[in-house]
Amino acid sequence: MIDNRPVYLNLLKIRLPLPGIVSFAHRITGVILFLALPFVVYLLGLSIESKQAFLEVQKILNQPLIRLIEILLLWSIAHHFFAGIRFLLIDAEIGVEKSQSRLGAWLVLIAEVLTLFVIICGVGL
Repeated sequence: MIDNRPVYLNLLKIRLPLPGIVSFAHRITGVILFLALPFVVYLLGLSIESKQAFLEVQKILNQPLIRLIEILLLWSIAHHFFAGIRFLLIDAEIGVEKSQSRLGAWLVLIAEVLTLFVIICGVGL
């Protein structure tokens, strides 16, 4: 038997369909959220120590770079939540067909953008 599978895969040249991109982003957001946990727990612990510590945490969270990280984390939470619901529905064999899968991926993207917009406008980040 001749093996015609490619030996070298250039991941930058592979064009994933939208459901594949949503799936890949779901994994990436899971990693981002997992890596952010120690820092978030540290800031939470620091904020409940004293009034001065709370003010220090507020000062840290008001820095421009940290604001961008907050937006990234908010996007990660929104995407991971909505994509997770989509995958739970797929596990229940809802939205498995190609057209339904594409629609579900679009709904995930729309829901996460709307959620992020509402949070940013409502909180005033």
